[in-house]
Amino acid sequence: MYTFENQVVWVTGSSTGIGRATALAFAKHGADVVVHGNANVEQAQSVAQEIEALGKNCLVVSGDVSDQKQVAEMVEQIARRFGRIDVLVNNAGSMIRRARLEEMDEELWDRVMGVNLKSVYLVTQQVLPLMKQQGGGRIVNLTSVAARNGGGPGSVAYATAKAGVSNLTRALAKDLAEYNILVNAVAPGVITTPFHDRFSAPDVRKSLAASILLGREGTPEETAGSILFLASDYAKYITGEIIEVNGGQLMN
Repeated sequence: MYTFENQVVWVTGSSTGIGRATALAFAKHGADVVVHGNANVEQAQSVAQEIEALGKNCLVVSGDVSDQKQVAEMVEQIARRFGRIDVLVNNAGSMIRRARLEEMDEELWDRVMGVNLKSVYLVTQQVLPLMKQQGGGRIVNLTSVAARNGGGPGSVAYATAKAGVSNLTRALAKDLAEYNILVNAVAPGVITTPFHDRFSAPDVRKSLAASILLGREGTPEETAGSILFLASDYAKYITGEIIEVNGGQLMN
């Protein structure tokens, strides 16, 4: 069984979906958790109440993870409260909206790159001094099956950003190994979350589910399980790897 007693875990984008499930799973396994929201601060507060009901400490931080100043302020809040970050889960992300190349303006491209890719760089960079000071840590990034298959119609920017996250994961693993910081990623396929409620039509989801080897969408909790594994002592000789959580939709 995993144990994260006396560890502090920060999950970005943890007010709903995979982030919420991950934050709760870490708390159930003993961690104190930092919950993050931007537009969904009220939902983040609700997640915090669930974590505190489990007897664990929780801090809610809010801000735009694509803005360096706001990220620095959030890390400072965490440092003041806990003094450490043992596990960072870079989960925050969004498609913003679907747009084919001919429909996409530069502002939308930049927003998608900011929230999905730039955020991983900014948050990791700001957390790095704490992890170095404490002698190590774990970072788990959330990429996507779209990073490998290009995604569905209108997801050119999102798929490209997530491919960047996949390669940034490998680059960071090389860059941070000397500090005893392991960097890995999880690549979800079609998961039942508000993300797909917002960006995928019901008929498209039904068709996608039929194409998945296991014949259904995955759950946020099933995705969280792989994240916890990569953050645990069972994965202390794994870095620079990406676990595909897609029910057999796409295989190596």
